[in-house]
Amino acid sequence: MTSDPVRVASVGVGWWGARLADAATDEGLTIVSCFSPSDRRLEFAQKYGCRAAASWDDVLQDPEVEAILLATPHSTHADQVVDAAAAGKHVFVEKPLALSVADAKRAIAAADAARIVLQVGHNRRRQPGVRRLKELVDADALGTIHHVEANLSHPKGLTPRTGWRGKPTESPAGGMTGLGVHMVDNLIYLVGRPKRLAAFSKQIAALGTLDEATTVMLEFESGPLGFVGTTTVIPDVASTAAFGTKAAAWNDLDGERFYRQNVGEKQRTEEPIDTLDTVRDELAEFATCVRSGARPEVDGLAALEVVAVLEGIVESARDGGVVDVDAIRART
Repeated sequence: MTSDPVRVASVGVGWWGARLADAATDEGLTIVSCFSPSDRRLEFAQKYGCRAAASWDDVLQDPEVEAILLATPHSTHADQVVDAAAAGKHVFVEKPLALSVADAKRAIAAADAARIVLQVGHNRRRQPGVRRLKELVDADALGTIHHVEANLSHPKGLTPRTGWRGKPTESPAGGMTGLGVHMVDNLIYLVGRPKRLAAFSKQIAALGTLDEATTVMLEFESGPLGFVGTTTVIPDVASTAAFGTKAAAWNDLDGERFYRQNVGEKQRTEEPIDTLDTVRDELAEFATCVRSGARPEVDGLAALEVVAVLEGIVESARDGGVVDVDAIRART
Protein backbone atom coordinates (compact mmCIF):
# COMPACT_ATOMS: atom_id res chain seq x y z
CA MET A 1 0.00 0.00 0.00
CA THR A 2 1.24 3.47 -0.83
CA SER A 3 1.74 5.98 1.98
CA ASP A 4 0.16 8.71 -0.16
CA PRO A 5 -3.25 7.39 -1.28
CA VAL A 6 -4.11 7.87 -4.93
CA ARG A 7 -7.15 10.10 -5.32
CA VAL A 8 -9.68 8.36 -7.55
CA ALA A 9 -13.10 8.86 -9.05
CA SER A 10 -15.48 5.90 -9.25
CA VAL A 11 -17.32 5.96 -12.56
CA GLY A 12 -20.08 3.40 -12.72
CA VAL A 13 -21.66 2.97 -9.29
CA GLY A 14 -23.60 -0.27 -9.66
CA TRP A 15 -22.91 -3.46 -7.75
CA TRP A 16 -19.41 -3.94 -9.15
CA GLY A 17 -18.54 -0.28 -8.86
CA ALA A 18 -19.35 -0.62 -5.16
CA ARG A 19 -17.21 -3.77 -4.94
CA LEU A 20 -14.26 -1.86 -6.35
CA ALA A 21 -14.89 1.06 -4.01
CA ASP A 22 -15.01 -1.21 -0.96
CA ALA A 23 -11.67 -2.71 -1.92
CA ALA A 24 -10.09 0.58 -2.96
CA THR A 25 -10.42 2.23 0.41
CA ASP A 26 -8.10 -0.37 1.96
CA GLU A 27 -5.53 -0.54 -0.82
CA GLY A 28 -3.79 2.80 -1.28
CA LEU A 29 -6.69 4.57 -2.98
CA THR A 30 -9.11 7.16 -1.68
CA ILE A 31 -12.38 7.94 -3.44
CA VAL A 32 -12.88 11.68 -3.87
CA SER A 33 -15.53 11.74 -6.60
CA CYS A 34 -18.07 9.54 -8.35
CA PHE A 35 -20.25 9.68 -11.42
CA SER A 36 -23.12 7.83 -13.02
CA PRO A 37 -25.84 9.22 -15.29
CA SER A 38 -28.39 8.01 -12.75
CA ASP A 39 -29.17 9.44 -9.33
CA ARG A 40 -27.51 6.38 -7.77
CA ARG A 41 -24.36 8.49 -7.69
CA LEU A 42 -25.92 10.54 -4.87
CA GLU A 43 -26.34 7.47 -2.65
CA PHE A 44 -22.84 6.29 -3.61
CA ALA A 45 -21.35 9.69 -2.71
CA GLN A 46 -23.03 9.64 0.67
CA LYS A 47 -21.88 6.09 1.40
CA TYR A 48 -18.24 6.70 0.47
CA GLY A 49 -17.94 10.30 1.60
CA CYS A 50 -17.07 11.71 -1.81
CA ARG A 51 -18.42 14.30 -4.23
CA ALA A 52 -21.09 13.38 -6.78
CA ALA A 53 -19.88 14.80 -10.07
CA ALA A 54 -22.54 16.32 -12.31
CA SER A 55 -21.05 14.89 -15.50
CA TRP A 56 -18.25 12.81 -17.02
CA ASP A 57 -16.59 16.05 -18.10
CA ASP A 58 -16.61 17.25 -14.50
CA VAL A 59 -14.67 14.13 -13.50
CA LEU A 60 -12.13 14.72 -16.25
CA GLN A 61 -11.66 18.37 -15.32
CA ASP A 62 -11.42 17.81 -11.57
CA PRO A 63 -7.81 18.63 -10.57
CA GLU A 64 -8.06 16.51 -7.42
CA VAL A 65 -8.80 13.33 -9.36
CA GLU A 66 -5.60 11.48 -10.25
CA ALA A 67 -7.14 8.22 -11.47
CA ILE A 68 -10.46 6.72 -12.47
CA LEU A 69 -12.03 3.36 -11.66
CA LEU A 70 -14.28 2.39 -14.59
CA ALA A 71 -17.11 -0.08 -14.00
CA THR A 72 -19.20 1.02 -16.96
CA PRO A 73 -20.85 -0.66 -19.99
CA HIS A 74 -18.34 -2.63 -22.04
CA SER A 75 -18.93 -0.65 -25.21
CA THR A 76 -17.99 2.62 -23.50
CA HIS A 77 -14.59 1.56 -22.15
CA ALA A 78 -12.42 2.56 -25.10
CA ASP A 79 -13.85 6.08 -25.44
CA GLN A 80 -13.62 6.63 -21.70
CA VAL A 81 -9.98 5.49 -21.58
CA VAL A 82 -9.17 7.85 -24.46
CA ASP A 83 -10.91 10.73 -22.66
CA ALA A 84 -9.17 9.97 -19.39
CA ALA A 85 -5.78 9.75 -21.06
CA ALA A 86 -6.31 13.13 -22.71
CA ALA A 87 -7.07 14.54 -19.25
CA GLY A 88 -3.96 12.91 -17.74
CA LYS A 89 -5.93 10.54 -15.50
CA HIS A 90 -4.73 6.99 -14.81
CA VAL A 91 -7.32 4.28 -15.46
CA PHE A 92 -8.34 1.01 -13.89
CA VAL A 93 -11.02 -0.45 -16.16
CA GLU A 94 -13.07 -3.57 -15.65
CA LYS A 95 -12.75 -6.37 -18.15
CA PRO A 96 -13.09 -6.69 -21.05
CA LEU A 97 -11.01 -3.71 -22.10
CA ALA A 98 -13.20 -3.39 -25.20
CA LEU A 99 -15.46 -5.42 -27.46
CA SER A 100 -13.20 -5.16 -30.51
CA VAL A 101 -9.48 -5.20 -31.18
CA ALA A 102 -9.72 -1.88 -32.99
CA ASP A 103 -11.24 -0.18 -29.93
CA ALA A 104 -8.76 -1.84 -27.56
CA LYS A 105 -5.83 -0.67 -29.68
CA ARG A 106 -7.22 2.86 -29.70
CA ALA A 107 -7.41 2.89 -25.91
CA ILE A 108 -3.92 1.44 -25.52
CA ALA A 109 -2.42 3.97 -27.92
CA ALA A 110 -4.02 6.86 -26.04
CA ALA A 111 -2.80 5.58 -22.69
CA ASP A 112 0.74 5.05 -23.97
CA ALA A 113 0.87 8.48 -25.59
CA ALA A 114 -0.27 10.14 -22.37
CA ARG A 115 2.02 7.97 -20.21
CA ILE A 116 -0.81 7.02 -17.90
CA VAL A 117 -1.24 3.69 -16.12
CA LEU A 118 -3.86 1.51 -17.81
CA GLN A 119 -4.80 -1.61 -15.87
CA VAL A 120 -7.59 -4.06 -16.70
CA GLY A 121 -9.52 -6.06 -14.13
CA HIS A 122 -8.69 -9.65 -15.03
CA ASN A 123 -8.36 -10.54 -11.37
CA ARG A 124 -8.84 -14.32 -11.36
CA ARG A 125 -5.32 -15.07 -12.58
CA ARG A 126 -4.26 -13.70 -9.14
CA GLN A 127 -5.86 -16.60 -7.27
CA PRO A 128 -3.09 -18.56 -5.50
CA GLY A 129 -4.37 -21.72 -7.19
CA VAL A 130 -3.91 -20.23 -10.65
CA ARG A 131 -0.46 -18.97 -9.64
CA ARG A 132 0.40 -22.52 -8.54
CA LEU A 133 -0.84 -23.91 -11.85
CA LYS A 134 1.46 -21.46 -13.62
CA GLU A 135 4.43 -22.53 -11.48
CA LEU A 136 3.73 -26.21 -12.22
CA VAL A 137 3.40 -25.59 -15.96
CA ASP A 138 6.58 -23.51 -16.13
CA ALA A 139 8.57 -26.01 -14.04
CA ASP A 140 7.51 -28.95 -16.24
CA ALA A 141 6.04 -30.56 -13.12
CA LEU A 142 2.97 -31.63 -15.11
CA GLY A 143 5.00 -32.78 -18.11
CA THR A 144 4.20 -31.67 -21.64
CA ILE A 145 0.88 -29.81 -21.49
CA HIS A 146 -1.61 -31.29 -23.92
CA HIS A 147 -4.87 -29.74 -22.74
CA VAL A 148 -6.08 -26.80 -20.64
CA GLU A 149 -9.64 -26.00 -19.72
CA ALA A 150 -11.68 -23.52 -17.73
CA ASN A 151 -15.32 -22.91 -16.92
CA LEU A 152 -16.93 -19.97 -15.14
CA SER A 153 -20.70 -20.23 -14.91
CA HIS A 154 -23.52 -19.16 -12.62
CA PRO A 155 -27.35 -19.32 -12.59
CA LYS A 156 -28.13 -15.58 -12.60
CA GLY A 157 -29.49 -15.89 -16.12
CA LEU A 158 -32.43 -17.90 -14.79
CA THR A 159 -33.83 -14.44 -14.10
CA PRO A 160 -33.42 -12.38 -17.28
CA ARG A 161 -30.93 -9.55 -16.85
CA THR A 162 -32.11 -5.96 -16.90
CA GLY A 163 -30.15 -2.82 -17.68
CA TRP A 164 -27.13 -2.70 -19.95
CA ARG A 165 -25.82 -6.12 -18.90
CA GLY A 166 -28.93 -7.70 -20.43
CA LYS A 167 -28.32 -6.27 -23.90
CA PRO A 168 -26.73 -8.55 -26.54
CA THR A 169 -24.77 -5.56 -27.86
CA GLU A 170 -23.07 -5.23 -24.44
CA SER A 171 -22.83 -8.95 -23.71
CA PRO A 172 -22.14 -10.72 -27.02
CA ALA A 173 -21.76 -14.48 -26.62
CA GLY A 174 -23.79 -14.23 -23.42
CA GLY A 175 -21.82 -15.05 -20.29
CA MET A 176 -18.54 -15.09 -22.21
CA THR A 177 -18.30 -11.28 -22.09
CA GLY A 178 -18.90 -10.88 -18.37
CA LEU A 179 -17.65 -14.24 -17.08
CA GLY A 180 -15.79 -16.36 -19.59
CA VAL A 181 -13.20 -13.74 -20.47
CA HIS A 182 -11.73 -14.29 -17.00
CA MET A 183 -11.03 -17.89 -17.98
CA VAL A 184 -9.69 -16.93 -21.39
CA ASP A 185 -7.19 -14.75 -19.54
CA ASN A 186 -6.34 -17.61 -17.17
CA LEU A 187 -5.51 -19.97 -20.02
CA ILE A 188 -3.46 -17.36 -21.89
CA TYR A 189 -1.60 -16.73 -18.62
CA LEU A 190 -0.86 -20.46 -18.32
CA VAL A 191 0.16 -21.44 -21.85
CA GLY A 192 0.37 -18.32 -24.01
CA ARG A 193 -1.43 -16.96 -27.04
CA PRO A 194 -4.19 -18.84 -28.87
CA LYS A 195 -3.62 -19.58 -32.56
CA ARG A 196 -7.07 -20.72 -33.69
CA LEU A 197 -10.52 -21.07 -32.17
CA ALA A 198 -14.02 -22.30 -32.89
CA ALA A 199 -17.07 -21.38 -30.83
CA PHE A 200 -20.72 -22.20 -30.32
CA SER A 201 -23.03 -19.82 -28.48
CA LYS A 202 -26.78 -20.11 -28.18
CA GLN A 203 -29.98 -19.89 -26.21
CA ILE A 204 -31.46 -23.19 -25.11
CA ALA A 205 -34.20 -22.39 -22.59
CA ALA A 206 -34.79 -18.91 -24.12
CA LEU A 207 -35.07 -17.23 -20.73
CA GLY A 208 -33.98 -13.80 -21.91
CA THR A 209 -32.24 -11.98 -24.73
CA LEU A 210 -28.70 -13.25 -24.14
CA ASP A 211 -27.03 -16.49 -25.19
CA GLU A 212 -27.20 -18.92 -22.27
CA ALA A 213 -24.37 -21.30 -23.15
CA THR A 214 -21.06 -20.67 -24.90
CA THR A 215 -18.37 -23.23 -25.67
CA VAL A 216 -14.97 -22.39 -27.18
CA MET A 217 -12.30 -24.74 -28.51
CA LEU A 218 -8.78 -23.32 -28.74
CA GLU A 219 -5.43 -24.25 -30.22
CA PHE A 220 -2.49 -22.46 -28.58
CA GLU A 221 0.71 -21.37 -30.29
CA SER A 222 2.73 -23.30 -27.69
CA GLY A 223 1.02 -26.56 -28.67
CA PRO A 224 -1.84 -27.45 -26.28
CA LEU A 225 -5.50 -27.59 -27.13
CA GLY A 226 -8.03 -26.05 -24.78
CA PHE A 227 -11.62 -25.44 -23.87
CA VAL A 228 -13.46 -22.52 -22.25
CA GLY A 229 -17.09 -22.84 -21.26
CA THR A 230 -19.63 -20.58 -19.64
CA THR A 231 -23.34 -20.71 -19.06
CA THR A 232 -25.67 -18.40 -17.18
CA VAL A 233 -28.33 -20.95 -16.18
CA ILE A 234 -26.49 -23.74 -14.30
CA PRO A 235 -25.18 -24.04 -10.73
CA ASP A 236 -21.99 -22.13 -9.98
CA VAL A 237 -18.84 -23.51 -11.61
CA ALA A 238 -15.41 -21.86 -11.39
CA SER A 239 -12.49 -24.08 -12.39
CA THR A 240 -9.20 -23.81 -14.28
CA ALA A 241 -7.14 -26.92 -15.07
CA ALA A 242 -4.02 -28.07 -16.92
CA PHE A 243 -3.37 -31.64 -18.10
CA GLY A 244 0.11 -32.92 -18.92
CA THR A 245 2.00 -36.15 -19.58
CA LYS A 246 3.10 -36.41 -15.93
CA ALA A 247 0.13 -35.01 -14.01
CA ALA A 248 -2.99 -32.88 -14.06
CA ALA A 249 -3.90 -30.05 -11.68
CA TRP A 250 -7.04 -28.06 -10.93
CA ASN A 251 -7.78 -24.69 -9.35
CA ASP A 252 -11.37 -25.30 -8.29
CA LEU A 253 -14.31 -23.60 -6.56
CA ASP A 254 -13.10 -20.16 -7.64
CA GLY A 255 -9.76 -20.55 -5.89
CA GLU A 256 -11.01 -22.31 -2.75
CA ARG A 257 -9.64 -25.78 -3.60
CA PHE A 258 -6.59 -27.16 -5.40
CA TYR A 259 -6.16 -30.72 -6.69
CA ARG A 260 -3.44 -32.76 -8.37
CA GLN A 261 -3.46 -36.19 -9.99
CA ASN A 262 -0.32 -37.94 -11.20
CA VAL A 263 -0.21 -40.34 -14.13
CA GLY A 264 -1.03 -43.80 -12.78
CA GLU A 265 -3.33 -42.49 -10.04
CA LYS A 266 -7.06 -43.13 -10.36
CA GLN A 267 -8.28 -40.07 -8.53
CA ARG A 268 -7.12 -36.57 -7.76
CA THR A 269 -5.82 -35.51 -4.34
CA GLU A 270 -6.58 -32.22 -2.65
CA GLU A 271 -3.63 -30.02 -1.69
CA PRO A 272 -3.72 -27.04 0.69
CA ILE A 273 -3.95 -23.65 -0.97
CA ASP A 274 -4.10 -20.07 0.25
CA THR A 275 -6.96 -17.78 -0.71
CA LEU A 276 -6.79 -14.13 -1.65
CA ASP A 277 -9.09 -11.17 -2.18
CA THR A 278 -8.03 -10.71 -5.78
CA VAL A 279 -9.88 -7.41 -6.23
CA ARG A 280 -8.02 -5.82 -3.34
CA ASP A 281 -4.80 -7.29 -4.67
CA GLU A 282 -5.20 -5.82 -8.16
CA LEU A 283 -6.17 -2.40 -6.80
CA ALA A 284 -3.13 -2.40 -4.52
CA GLU A 285 -1.00 -2.99 -7.61
CA PHE A 286 -2.80 -0.17 -9.43
CA ALA A 287 -2.02 2.26 -6.59
CA THR A 288 1.62 1.19 -6.58
CA CYS A 289 1.91 1.58 -10.36
CA VAL A 290 0.40 5.06 -10.29
CA ARG A 291 2.91 6.18 -7.67
CA SER A 292 5.95 4.35 -9.08
CA GLY A 293 5.32 4.49 -12.82
CA ALA A 294 5.59 0.71 -13.10
CA ARG A 295 3.53 -1.21 -15.66
CA PRO A 296 0.78 -3.42 -14.20
CA GLU A 297 0.68 -7.15 -14.82
CA VAL A 298 -2.56 -6.94 -16.79
CA ASP A 299 -1.86 -3.88 -18.89
CA GLY A 300 -3.51 -2.95 -22.15
CA LEU A 301 -1.44 -5.37 -24.22
CA ALA A 302 -2.27 -8.32 -21.96
CA ALA A 303 -5.95 -7.39 -22.09
CA LEU A 304 -5.80 -7.02 -25.87
CA GLU A 305 -5.15 -10.77 -26.18
CA VAL A 306 -8.44 -11.48 -24.43
CA VAL A 307 -10.29 -8.96 -26.60
CA ALA A 308 -8.94 -10.67 -29.73
CA VAL A 309 -10.23 -14.02 -28.51
CA LEU A 310 -13.63 -12.52 -27.57
CA GLU A 311 -14.00 -10.93 -30.99
CA GLY A 312 -13.03 -14.25 -32.56
CA ILE A 313 -15.59 -16.11 -30.44
CA VAL A 314 -18.38 -13.80 -31.56
CA GLU A 315 -17.34 -14.18 -35.21
CA SER A 316 -16.99 -17.97 -35.06
CA ALA A 317 -20.33 -18.46 -33.30
CA ARG A 318 -22.03 -16.22 -35.85
CA ASP A 319 -20.43 -17.63 -39.00
CA GLY A 320 -19.82 -21.23 -37.97
CA GLY A 321 -16.14 -21.39 -38.85
CA VAL A 322 -12.66 -21.72 -37.40
CA VAL A 323 -11.06 -18.32 -36.72
CA ASP A 324 -7.38 -17.45 -37.13
CA VAL A 325 -6.68 -15.32 -34.07
CA ASP A 326 -3.75 -13.58 -35.77
CA ALA A 327 -6.19 -12.20 -38.33
CA ILE A 328 -8.26 -10.75 -35.49
CA ARG A 329 -5.18 -9.32 -33.77
CA ALA A 330 -4.21 -7.49 -36.96
CA ARG A 331 -7.44 -5.49 -37.14
CA THR A 332 -7.29 -1.72 -36.74
